Amino acid sequence: MRSGAKVAVVGGVFAAMVGAAGYGAYSLLGGGGSGSGDPLSVVAEAGKPSPVKTGPPSAAEVKETARKFLAAWAKGDAAGAANHTDNRQDAAAALKSYREDAHISEVRLTPRQANGRTVPFTVDAVITYKGKKADWSYGSELTVTRGKTTGRALVDWQATVVHPDLHRGDSLKTGEADAAPIKALDRNGKELTEEEHPALRGVLSSLRERYGDKSGGEAGVETWISRADAAGSKETPDETLKVLSKGMPGTLKTTLDAGLQSAAEQAVRQHGKAGVVAVKPSTGEILAVANSPADGFNLALQGSLAPGSTMKVISSALLLEKGLAGYGKPHPCPKYASYGGWKFQNDKKFEIKNGTFEQSFARSCNTAFITQAEKLDDSALTKEAQEVFGIGLNWQTGVPTFDGAVPVQTNAPKAASLIGQGGVRMNPLNMASVAATVQSGSFKQPYLVAPSLDNRPLATAARSLPSGVLQQLRSLMRLTATAGTAAQAMSGVGGDVGAKTGSAEVDGQKDPNGWFTAYRGDLAAAAVVPEGGHGGDSAGPLVAQLLKTGG
Repeated sequence: MRSGAKVAVVGGVFAAMVGAAGYGAYSLLGGGGSGSGDPLSVVAEAGKPSPVKTGPPSAAEVKETARKFLAAWAKGDAAGAANHTDNRQDAAAALKSYREDAHISEVRLTPRQANGRTVPFTVDAVITYKGKKADWSYGSELTVTRGKTTGRALVDWQATVVHPDLHRGDSLKTGEADAAPIKALDRNGKELTEEEHPALRGVLSSLRERYGDKSGGEAGVETWISRADAAGSKETPDETLKVLSKGMPGTLKTTLDAGLQSAAEQAVRQHGKAGVVAVKPSTGEILAVANSPADGFNLALQGSLAPGSTMKVISSALLLEKGLAGYGKPHPCPKYASYGGWKFQNDKKFEIKNGTFEQSFARSCNTAFITQAEKLDDSALTKEAQEVFGIGLNWQTGVPTFDGAVPVQTNAPKAASLIGQGGVRMNPLNMASVAATVQSGSFKQPYLVAPSLDNRPLATAARSLPSGVLQQLRSLMRLTATAGTAAQAMSGVGGDVGAKTGSAEVDGQKDPNGWFTAYRGDLAAAAVVPEGGHGGDSAGPLVAQLLKTGG
């Protein structure tokens, strides 16, 4: 139970201590307050409203607004603090919940030196729940803006003011945890901890949220972020911030490989932003997943980006099946090709005169695919992606994932989809699975926890590629890995290999997103590096590192 009981303000006032920054520190022992804040308008002597102030708040206004807001918050006066914000309703609800739902019984807020309109501050709180107490400290910040209608200097209200990890619609709660903690194990029984594998932070939270009650553990008392559940599908797991009393962890075995996971995390650290996934083609088991930054968005599993030329693996399967291309057969690769009113070109406007399809694939010729768009039904690529490669089939991996999208399109976007632009959206998990499907010969839905644990159904593709088409597709990817655009990255990766590079243009970006997908034996991997440029140069080394480690 979360009683949210109020307690009295000691002496009816808050205590203030002058700090180094000159603002003061504001302390609360209890709740309740009724400050009304500043008046919303000033009336001139003539009875007419004074002109509304405009322009950025001055340094003095920033300092004073922050002081008043933090003082009211510390005093437990949610309404009064909210009156110093540009969204009184949301601010009042969040600050009231902070005291009642998160069970904050004491709080001290200490402002630091302002940086322009932004004022950082520290929070030193005491959480009290059913006789249990815990000190809790963290940092946050607020930004002061000018009210559009009143001209007042106001706190620009964001959920992050309360705590930097809160998103819109989230809330802080304290009580008995909804799920027991888990001791996650890799496929060989080695424990996977957030300390050793920081890139697994979100994955471990998702696993606990979904399987904590199935792992044999016992929940404790915690303070956590309760994530907003938009449209009934929570994509971000709840996050524990403070443990008041430890529960008893249950044991959960995953498909991850600790050694490969370490290699994946080391690989993505080469870039400020990147995502990589490795899977086992013969089973679909996810062996590694890592993102940079480690505590950022799960780009590897939940990203939704145009995959660029890595999509040509699926497009080639379609053309091969339709008899519109063939290994060893002549195929056009002009400098330019137009369709649906759009003019397409190749990287640096290259062309291959009197070339073959494998040359176009290995060199990643865009126009070789655009020229075939007029011969394809609008739904052909969508069906190929779904029926053969399992894209968009609602994968049940055990954690939240985006499972790819290849929508039916017409005219120019239809042609663009063939080269991984248009409306096509993928992430490294999807593209690792595409490479795995080619290597194994049939789609195996990726998963991170065995389906037998919760009897969830795995997605199945409608069919596999004909053997002749499959062999040609493997040959195309092998040629690309050994003598095409992927050769440099795949240098030193021997054995049964195949690869495809990709670069996806994004509006507003100077450089395209770099993509790479490949396999070596019973290991497939894919990576994306946003704004990485050519996939062979940016994402390729990440994938190659995993293939060398796991080979």
